[in-house]
Amino acid sequence: MENNYICELEQIVNPENVITSFEERLTYSYDSTRLEYMPDVVVRVKNAEQISQIMKLANEYKIPVTPRGAATGLSGGCLAVEGGILLVMVDMNRIIDINPVDLLITVEAGVITEKVSKAVEHLNLFYPPDPGSMKSSTIGGNIAENAGGLRGLKYGVTKDYVNSIEAVLPTGEIVTMGANTVKAVTGYNLADLMCGSEGTLSIITRATLGLLPIPPDRVSILAFFKDMTDAAKTVRDIVAGGVITATLEIVDNVTINAIEDFLKIGLDRTVGAMLLIEVDGQKGAIEAEADIVIRTCKSNSVLSVRQAKSVQERDKLWEARRAALSSLSRIRPSTILEDATVPRSRMVELVNAINEIAKKYQMMIGTFGHAGDGNLHPTILTDLRIAEEAKKTEKAIEEIFKATIALGGTLSGEHGIGITKAQYLKLEISKPVYNLMKNIKSVFDPNNILNPGKMKCTWDI
Repeated sequence: MENNYICELEQIVNPENVITSFEERLTYSYDSTRLEYMPDVVVRVKNAEQISQIMKLANEYKIPVTPRGAATGLSGGCLAVEGGILLVMVDMNRIIDINPVDLLITVEAGVITEKVSKAVEHLNLFYPPDPGSMKSSTIGGNIAENAGGLRGLKYGVTKDYVNSIEAVLPTGEIVTMGANTVKAVTGYNLADLMCGSEGTLSIITRATLGLLPIPPDRVSILAFFKDMTDAAKTVRDIVAGGVITATLEIVDNVTINAIEDFLKIGLDRTVGAMLLIEVDGQKGAIEAEADIVIRTCKSNSVLSVRQAKSVQERDKLWEARRAALSSLSRIRPSTILEDATVPRSRMVELVNAINEIAKKYQMMIGTFGHAGDGNLHPTILTDLRIAEEAKKTEKAIEEIFKATIALGGTLSGEHGIGITKAQYLKLEISKPVYNLMKNIKSVFDPNNILNPGKMKCTWDI
């Protein structure tokens, strides 16, 4: 039977796009987590019709199918947990249409996120979602994980810009969900259901996304504090003071030092935390907002606060923030990036909890993230090859999540559940709600072949 389905795959996509050798399959067995799962066969696809035929074949033979984009995910969502067929979609990378009147762009699922904005910037437009992986992640993966980013506070996340999608259902039908109008309430909002479904309900093949005019001006502000608590209080007070900043990022001392070791851009290594803040909009309005931001910083024991004086200085500041994870990953052999999100009003408590957990387990944890929307990325720096370190790491992660839930938060703000957080689902989701999710899955995927093994709660184990 195995040889039969491999031959049939080769008839659908041509033999050169069907990969069966161990060495080549090994390169597709991992993503940006520390996990590894080997697919039985890797298939590079080019269009929805090919995917449709493959899904029909997979249903016939009951073969698991896992969609994969650029593999930048941080929860194991594109790993072939149960083997089977791994669908690689990076060749589906065309920009189909740009509509500047309706502020829409239609792209295939394999288009790199950053290229969406670059494709429309000559029209003075941009695509607001900007995940940290925007230079390499794909739109299909962004939709599957409902990716966030630095601009989430003011501009929202991926789902806020998905008007309609074309997708292949697990049973092979090609469907379109959503509408390219400003308002649409015809039936259930299935396009929104696909956002954050982690590739378990359909395979997204193209999407029509919303755009916005580029703000005419922006100001970047850098503020240093003696500790994370003062910085977190400032975040809360900025928003309470009526300013919704374009970005509002927090970085702790561990991460500041890692960035400075990496980039050598003159950051103060002695401070406890820094905030990177940007306001954008009309010139007069942002000057007033920047003034409020600076005054708020000063009322929270800021050590120093300044505006970027040039485009070059501004870009250097944001380069530093985007380099946070790569800088931290240079310190220890294992880097565990987590994704804890709480209401903004509880962020001070979460910061304190993370610091206490780090002390308890004598671990180095670098914390940075999108403070404006309560989304922190505590990053554990360890060596999982050492059994004692691995055990401490798991305990620390569990305590971080328990603290997050106790503060009214959620397990994931933007990375998804996948494999890495499935064991913690029970902390946040009740059994009736989990069963409802399973029932929805069974309607879309009666044979449970599309991306199986993901978001699997301990109630099932």
